[in-house]
Amino acid sequence: MTYIVIEESDRLDWALKKFKREMIRSGLLADLRKKRFYVKPSEARQRKSAAARRRNARSNRKEG
Repeated sequence: MTYIVIEESDRLDWALKKFKREMIRSGLLADLRKKRFYVKPSEARQRKSAAARRRNARSNRKEG
């Protein structure tokens, strides 16, 4: 569980910004986005394969 400790003198916008940063760092937001809808195992494999192809193409372009 992600939490931050704020004091009476802390500003609300600062606290929200810090909380957002901690949520992103912990990976909870990405996990929630990923699990928002059910993805069939075959579709998950297809997405994983497509991501690998994109990574390989990008690395090939960088190598020249």
